[in-house]
Amino acid sequence: MKVLVTGAAGFIGSHVAEKLAQRGDEVVGLDNFNDYYDPAKKRANEQRLNQYSNFKMIEADVRDRPRLFEICAAEKFEGIVHLAAMAGVRNAVTHPELYVEVDMNGTQHLMDAARAAATSENFVFACTSSVYGNTKQIPFVETDPCDRPLQPYAAAKRAAEMLGYAYHHLFGMNFTSVRFFTVYGPNGRPDMMAYLVAESATKGIQIPLYNDGEMFRDWTFVDDIANGVILALDKPLGYEIINLGRGQTTRLKDFVNLIESHAGTKANVISKPKLAADFVKNLADISKARRLLGYNPQISVEEGVARFWDWYINQ
Repeated sequence: MKVLVTGAAGFIGSHVAEKLAQRGDEVVGLDNFNDYYDPAKKRANEQRLNQYSNFKMIEADVRDRPRLFEICAAEKFEGIVHLAAMAGVRNAVTHPELYVEVDMNGTQHLMDAARAAATSENFVFACTSSVYGNTKQIPFVETDPCDRPLQPYAAAKRAAEMLGYAYHHLFGMNFTSVRFFTVYGPNGRPDMMAYLVAESATKGIQIPLYNDGEMFRDWTFVDDIANGVILALDKPLGYEIINLGRGQTTRLKDFVNLIESHAGTKANVISKPKLAADFVKNLADISKARRLLGYNPQISVEEGVARFWDWYINQ
């Protein structure tokens, strides 16, 4: 299969692209190498991917509609995994216009380009558990209306899902949205909690611990997420929304303690109130992913943190 992976130089995108290349697919990555965090980290991911002869990277921006049309027309992708996005809940509060431009409008540009090329059999869209907001329905289930987003990142992602349904209804596009739950692991972004705690424990950098660590997250190792994305790519389903998590929660304070146990030192944390843009708990109902995709997460939080720590120390 010839697959486009947008955001391929990023955290999850580089893992998905590498797994696809390893199994023999022809993989084209697309990334704009923006400076939301140090682009050198993305270049390192690109270098890792360039070892595969069946991978190539195109530097482009999903906001560049004409360029996307050119790429899709020239490459004739059979499948698209759309991971490119502006991430970060808190940054979205400061720059809402950017998140709408990239996460919603960029998704529409890519869907239009794929539709014009008329070759892609499946469009997999990376969404987020943030769309559930402060729902009282826990574990989070895909039938929740998700109509009360807490910040622009979630709102833009939910809008893109809804647009995906319209494109399925009108144009017959196979569109699967996979909602990620608190992903962590090697090559993680430096603004993510696992990386921040590791930096704090090893370098003494002060970091905030919201709600005194009494927050609960469905921490999901990146390999499990990447495997779920590929399962969704391999199975066109018309239109579906599917949670990808572990289906278990871990308290934030306990997650921090796990990293500290590997570091042998305490992180330099300062307690801060929960932000209005954040929620206290997320937990995935993954029964739909199991049923439709055969998704079966394998990595426990303890093993995942150990793997993350090994990577952090060696990188």
